[in-house]
Amino acid sequence: MAPKVLMVAEKPSIALSIASVLSGGRMSTRRGSTEVHEFDGTFQGFHVHYKVTSVIGHVFSVEFPANFQDWTVTDPLDLFEAPIHKVESNPKAHIGRHLSQEAQGCSHLVLWLDCDREGENICFEVIECTGFRVNNSRRVYRARFSSVTEKDITKAMSNLVEPNKHEALAVDARQEIDLKVGVAFTRFQTNYFQGKYGNLDSRVISYGPCQTPTLGFCVQRYLQITTFKPEKFWAVQPYIIQKGYELKLEWERNKLFDSDVAGMFQKLIMEDGIVEVTGISEKQECKTRPSGLNTVNLLKVASSALGFGPQLAMQLAERLYTQGFISYPRTESTSYPSSFDFRGTLEALVKNPAWGSYIQTLLADGYLKPRSGTDAGDHPPITPMCSATEDMLGTDAWRLYQYVCQHFLGTISPDCKYLRTKIEFSVAEEIFHCIGQCVTIKGFTSIMPWLGVNETNLPQFTKGEKIEISKVDLYEGKTVPPDYLSESELISLMEKHGIGTDASISVHINNICERNYVQVQAGRKLVPTPLGISLIRGYQCIDPDLCLPDIRSFIEQQITLVANGQANHSLVVQHVIQQFKRKFSYFVKQIDEMDALFEAQFSPLSDSGRLLSKCGKCLRYMKFISSQPSRLYCGTCEEVYYVPQNGAIKLYKELACPLDNFELLICSLPGPQGKTFSFCPYCYNSPPFEGIDTLFGASKAGGSGKLGKGAGMPCFLCPHPTCQHSVIAQGVCGCPECNGTLVLDPVSAPKWRLYCNTCNCLVFLPEGAHRISTTKERCSECDSIIIEVDFNKKTTPLKDGATLHIGCILCDELLHSLVEMKHGKYFSKRMGGRGRMRGKGRSGYGGRGGRGGRKLEDPKMSFRGF
Repeated sequence: MAPKVLMVAEKPSIALSIASVLSGGRMSTRRGSTEVHEFDGTFQGFHVHYKVTSVIGHVFSVEFPANFQDWTVTDPLDLFEAPIHKVESNPKAHIGRHLSQEAQGCSHLVLWLDCDREGENICFEVIECTGFRVNNSRRVYRARFSSVTEKDITKAMSNLVEPNKHEALAVDARQEIDLKVGVAFTRFQTNYFQGKYGNLDSRVISYGPCQTPTLGFCVQRYLQITTFKPEKFWAVQPYIIQKGYELKLEWERNKLFDSDVAGMFQKLIMEDGIVEVTGISEKQECKTRPSGLNTVNLLKVASSALGFGPQLAMQLAERLYTQGFISYPRTESTSYPSSFDFRGTLEALVKNPAWGSYIQTLLADGYLKPRSGTDAGDHPPITPMCSATEDMLGTDAWRLYQYVCQHFLGTISPDCKYLRTKIEFSVAEEIFHCIGQCVTIKGFTSIMPWLGVNETNLPQFTKGEKIEISKVDLYEGKTVPPDYLSESELISLMEKHGIGTDASISVHINNICERNYVQVQAGRKLVPTPLGISLIRGYQCIDPDLCLPDIRSFIEQQITLVANGQANHSLVVQHVIQQFKRKFSYFVKQIDEMDALFEAQFSPLSDSGRLLSKCGKCLRYMKFISSQPSRLYCGTCEEVYYVPQNGAIKLYKELACPLDNFELLICSLPGPQGKTFSFCPYCYNSPPFEGIDTLFGASKAGGSGKLGKGAGMPCFLCPHPTCQHSVIAQGVCGCPECNGTLVLDPVSAPKWRLYCNTCNCLVFLPEGAHRISTTKERCSECDSIIIEVDFNKKTTPLKDGATLHIGCILCDELLHSLVEMKHGKYFSKRMGGRGRMRGKGRSGYGGRGGRGGRKLEDPKMSFRGF
């Protein structure tokens, strides 16, 4: 039997490309967690059977153990010394199990992960899942490639190397540092400030060793703008007419800040009235072609010229790469290797209708070698690999691909050359000039016209010529502050100061936008919000290092030493963590200084919101604060209760929860298929029954995003045996799509419906009925709850005008014919009955034994790469 070789790529599309090339298109494909392509071939001279599959990014992510997840129990300071462990990034995909199964019986493993540090880290995640070990009898190989073209894949297969453990450990170091530092500061800040202010418009007040200095650049520019004091200035502008052309002459002094002195010069020039040509100079100037395109420059151009944010630009570039249209888009290099095949690349693009004729000219006249740039030793510059059209790619991807092609063609085109003429004039002993430019060779600007030289034609002058002045203006202006940082400028600052990598810069910028620290305005300018400004000013007051780029730059240098095998991974992590632990302790002691800034900017909880519902403890009305995160605040008890996010909240008929006497609320999620459900604020924040998430599959941390922060137990998850709003009373039958329960929506009239308390399945009941309610009876056939329907007299389907009908929606033929299902499989009797739900309170069904204040769950933010 032929030996088996397992090959693993980073994405399913790349696995397909690799298998297609190496098998010549002759392969079989079967489904798994990700697709597996199989074919026979040769490997190192032996006949083998190949299996090619993939992961979907990182297999694992780092987290704290469960006993460190509770915000109310764990002191954030303890997180610096807390253990961490790796968990599957996407447990539902079962990638770890998939790799383990596919590796059985395989004698060789070939890793086709992206060729950067993150890819190297994923290599060792795959090695762990497959049970392979480097240097044992089952061999592990690493393929290094920059594009998914046939040529690159074949070349990589012929030059396999070993995976780089040092680069993988560098990623582990960054992940651990960013997790511990980010989560510790984030938990402390969120607990401290959201408990005090009502109009803080951010669910989580996060900190990140990369994210925060990135925000710092934006706020620094904002402060330069707000503290800027404009000054008036004046400039003398004489005009002459020469051979039919009117020319404005530029003053060598440029401008003056004293109006009287400027006026004096104007008067002297007007009195003289004649300018003399004192000098004529011509100089051949050269505008050099660009170097190769790296990630940072691509992101800057995408933002400034194409209007794409960095996150979107990288998504488009990744897609173009996986489809084989461009080379790997994450690279720091701007220098091409000496072996790069420029002719082959040009021939691959020559039939493109957009620039085919330009390429033919290059091939005929001879293309140039690109300028020498920076060789970072990772990948060659971003290069087009095959021809495409707008119809093939779509508008946005085409525009990015078009720029990549134009840039590449520009790098091997001649420089742009132009003649610069400067005419100098003298009048009243003052010097003026005018400048003309005339392009002699367009060069690369033919294919990159936006970089072209602006031509200015000048009439003929002769030295010593005297010309009469037609008028002399005194221009009055004001100095202006700098504009808000553009994304392009911010990317340049991040690159200069070592904040983030080519792979993570777009993530950091996206984070400060999503967390409402800055807003992107016209021209892709980044304007900090009051929250972003207050945070940075607070850090500056307490410990400027927290928002300056210096520390992160130092960390990146240490991580690079780990990647190069020059520093110990554990020692670097320990050293950095201890630094931040001391800074955190000092920050906590000095938090009043930041709080003073927040007090000036935000409203206290007691002054925020509107009265909505009664507190079950003090029976006083609580205020509803609608700004994110939405919550209720009891001023008497000084307690905060979070509510479901992104839905409309209102009082539910002044009904009270039988467990705690808090008034019930109704949450209506947006959209025609959105759920409407009741909940008790106290139960929602502190579920009274153990194992609610286990029984019903609900995430108390709100990870699904459907219920939001603090999500615990709405009424549709409550197993209280006698409450009329619980799942026991309102549940009808099992869900056909999951193990949840279909619950009657009591406020959906006249469009009555059931919804699943776990998934998005909806069942529409007879429309227009006066009343639909559950009974205490069960169906003898399927064990579902019997419902009672009171039809409208005018539209009743019952004989003789009867309106009342009692039956099972699964077994009763009339009711079953009137229901309609959305988002689900066929709705039939085979769905099965409602499960027997049991819940046990901490002190019985009615008890809330020892339940304390609100429990703030860790939102499990990803701090990797912060």
